[in-house]
Amino acid sequence: MTATAHDAIRQQVGKIVEGIHAKDLDALRRIYAADVVSFDVEPPLQHVGVEAKLKNWARAFTFFAEVAYEVRDLTLTVGDEVAFGHCFGRLSGTLGDGTATNGMWVRATFGFRKIEEDWLIVHDQASVPFDMPSGRGVVDLEP
Repeated sequence: MTATAHDAIRQQVGKIVEGIHAKDLDALRRIYAADVVSFDVEPPLQHVGVEAKLKNWARAFTFFAEVAYEVRDLTLTVGDEVAFGHCFGRLSGTLGDGTATNGMWVRATFGFRKIEEDWLIVHDQASVPFDMPSGRGVVDLEP
């Protein structure tokens, strides 16, 4: 696949970062396919459709006065009409009560499909490792 497709997908990931920072649900809507399936960090096990995905973002935004999202180590595999990528992501910022938080790092995976001329996210997953003996997520790891 050409570097152009890789660049277009990296731009889409950049738009996620920008949309989160601006708390711009309309900007985020343009990045996801209408039928996106999301395996996010909060219940339920899956969120189906762009409205469910945006509802998750809206809920996250209510906790933050200012919010940021950082992506590290983005790796992409791109075909003619589908692509996938994985990275580490961290949601952080200032909470509504003024407390600064560094957030936590998650493992993020994206599935993209070229729909018309746009690379849209059709699947995403965010996860943290878990401690087997306790059954609890481990949220203090860094890449």
